[in-house]
Amino acid sequence: MAKKQSANESKPLINDLIFKELIKRGYSLEGNTRVWNIADSKLWYLTPEQSQRYLDLDSDVGYKKQTGQPQAEDLVETNIKEILEKIGNSPVNIVDLGCGDGLKAERIIESLKKANPSLKIRYCPIDISGYMVQKAIETISKMNVNEIIEFQYNISDFENLENVTPLLRNGEYKKNLFLLLGNTLGNFEIHELLYEIKSAMYNDDLLIIDTAIDDSKQEERAEAYKKNKLVNEWLIHIPLQLGLSSNEVELGVRFRHQRIEAYYTIKNDKLVSFQNKQVQFNKGDQIIIVVAYKHKKEDILTYFNLHFKEVSLNTSRDKSKALIICKK
Repeated sequence: MAKKQSANESKPLINDLIFKELIKRGYSLEGNTRVWNIADSKLWYLTPEQSQRYLDLDSDVGYKKQTGQPQAEDLVETNIKEILEKIGNSPVNIVDLGCGDGLKAERIIESLKKANPSLKIRYCPIDISGYMVQKAIETISKMNVNEIIEFQYNISDFENLENVTPLLRNGEYKKNLFLLLGNTLGNFEIHELLYEIKSAMYNDDLLIIDTAIDDSKQEERAEAYKKNKLVNEWLIHIPLQLGLSSNEVELGVRFRHQRIEAYYTIKNDKLVSFQNKQVQFNKGDQIIIVVAYKHKKEDILTYFNLHFKEVSLNTSRDKSKALIICKK
C-alpha cells in the first residue's frame, strides 16, 4: 500500500531558488561527512505556509523562553526619553526591517505615541516575504499612524535598502527611524548587515536594534530547539522543496563555531533531478538550514562603534537583552 502523504508533502515541488543555492554553494567535507550549508534567511519564508509556521514558532511561549528573546517594548519604554530626544518632533518614517507580522513594531509605535501623541508616523514594512508584509500592514493599519507605505519595495532584502530609503524622504517626512527587532541581528553576518543599513541612512536617521546577549547557555538552548516540534514544522519546508520527504531527513540542532546551527541529516542515499541537473545526496549528509549568533556585550559595542558615530547600548535588568540606539 502506498504511503499517504502528509499535508506538508502534498506538493513535492522543487524550489528553483533553494536548488540553485545548493548547487552554487556545494558541500564541504568534515571528516567523511558532506556538509551542505544553505543557511540564508531569504530561504526561510518562500511560501505563505513557511512564513506562517515561523510566526507560530515566534509566538510560542516556550520558544521565547528557550531563545531568551528580547522584549524590545520593555527596553523602549525604559529608554523612551533618549529615543524621543534623538527623533525630535518632526514627522518620521518608521522603516521596519524584517517586519514579520508587525507586532514588535506595533509595541514600539504604541510607546512612541504614548510619550508623544502629536508625533506624526508613517510606517514602511520591509521583508523578503510578501506574506509577512501583508501581515504587518494588517497589524499596523489598526493603529493610529498617519500613513502606511505600500509599494513594490516592501518586498525586498536588505541588500536593496540603499535604493529604497531615498524614496521615503519626501514631503514632510525627512527622517527615518529604522527598526531591526526580534534578534534578527543574530541571523546575519553582522558587519555586512550593519554596513548595508548604514549605507541606507542619512545623518539625522536613527537605528534601533534589539538583540539577546550571549549568556553562555547556547548548548542548552540548542537542545531545547531540537525538542520544540514547531522548529521542525517551520524548517522542514526547505528539505521538502529540495525534493526530499520528511521521513528521509532528521532535524538536528547543535552549538559550534560560536553559533547555533539547525541542520537536517540525510537518512538514505537519494538522487534529486531538477532542470537537467542532478544532486546525489548520500546517507549521513548534513544540510545546514539556520545559523544563529549571540554576541557578548563588549563585542556588540565594538562592532557597532566601527560603523556608527553615535552608539548607545542599554541592557535589561537581567543583562540578557540589549537595546542599541545608533546614529550615522
